[in-house]
Amino acid sequence: MAQVITTQPHLASPGDLFALMKPRVMSLVIFTALVGMLVSPMDTHPVLMIISLLAIAAGAGASGAINQWYDRDIDAQMERTANRPLPQGLVQPDEALSLGLIISVLSVLVLYFTGGASAAAMLAFTIFFYGYIYTVWLKRSTTQNIVIGGAAGAFPPVIGWLAAGGDFGLAPAILFLIIFAWTPPHFWALALVRNDDYTRVGVPMLPVIHGFKATKNQIFIYALIVAVAGMVPTLIGLSSYAYMALSAVLGLRFVMLSWAVWRSDDADMQTPMALFKFSILYLFLIFLGLGLDAAIAPFWMGA
Repeated sequence: MAQVITTQPHLASPGDLFALMKPRVMSLVIFTALVGMLVSPMDTHPVLMIISLLAIAAGAGASGAINQWYDRDIDAQMERTANRPLPQGLVQPDEALSLGLIISVLSVLVLYFTGGASAAAMLAFTIFFYGYIYTVWLKRSTTQNIVIGGAAGAFPPVIGWLAAGGDFGLAPAILFLIIFAWTPPHFWALALVRNDDYTRVGVPMLPVIHGFKATKNQIFIYALIVAVAGMVPTLIGLSSYAYMALSAVLGLRFVMLSWAVWRSDDADMQTPMALFKFSILYLFLIFLGLGLDAAIAPFWMGA
């Protein structure tokens, strides 16, 4: 029987509301969106860039609030999420939903004026995708929840690219692909560790439905895709060979850790957790490399 969450009416603190917006996710969104702006061939005014980044981050936070509003029943039963503001009774459900909807609208409007219609439309779609398509529809209905839903986390660099004045094309599609391919092995590694949690609440994560072996197979396959995708920016002229060398080393490490997960015993939780932790570092360094490469390119090219 599902746990019934009861709370006493009170005014949520700013800290509770901020936690509702998933600040760690917001920081990743800001970072990848910034890189999308930096690698774009167009220039944008620094003030407009900063405001656009804040709008993109706010949109991500708003969708996070909507996600926690809808998932408050299962969050209360999972060890990883039981301390979130809603399960703890620190925020009322209507406060969470109101926050998510209001910030969603405001973030899209601000980005429309600072980053243009294309970027604003993409942000609106991203909020809808994560808040409804993933949270309401996919998460509790299919083992492909992370695969399809991963698109939501892959949109920010594209939004950043568009906000800087870039057009849709191959380059932003590759930025999208890197995160899209990275998301399944990243979350499936965690799902192996938290399998009991997902089983308890009935979320059909891959290891819950198809077992550890099938999940490990998929992790390794996606790791190979990640390693290749990480090097593609150089092949299309978006980055230098220095970046390609960095991505090759990081990709090889990603594959090696995924291979270790594939070979590991099902009772071994340390190996998939090691992959999960490295995957975070991998994405950070890949986008850091892309951003630095774009920032210094005018100097080493003599521009």
